[in-house]
Amino acid sequence: MRFKIILLSLTLASCGNFSLSLPSPYKMDIRQGNFVTAEMRDKLKIGMSRAQVRYVLGMPMISDAFHANRWDYVYRFEQHGKLVEQQRLTLYFDGDNLARIDDSGLTVPPVAAETK
Repeated sequence: MRFKIILLSLTLASCGNFSLSLPSPYKMDIRQGNFVTAEMRDKLKIGMSRAQVRYVLGMPMISDAFHANRWDYVYRFEQHGKLVEQQRLTLYFDGDNLARIDDSGLTVPPVAAETK
């Protein structure tokens, strides 16, 4: 009986080093938002009308009813479930004219996601 317990313990202990490679679920590449290229960004000029900005960049991804003078163009690209690149472009209008451009960068690798 003691021999069987020792044999069973050794068998179970050896299973701890055994790694079974299970197939992982497919994670598709996901592109979300408005991708703004450098050429599109260069066409933006202070003083442009909303219609001109819409022609250059398209409709904004986020249009807030409480901040009607602010348009946000947000883009995220996830590959295999991990964030690869992201960008955010915020435009501020004074009336119908473009007043300020807040550009967080065109292709920014996420720093916070790498540290997790």
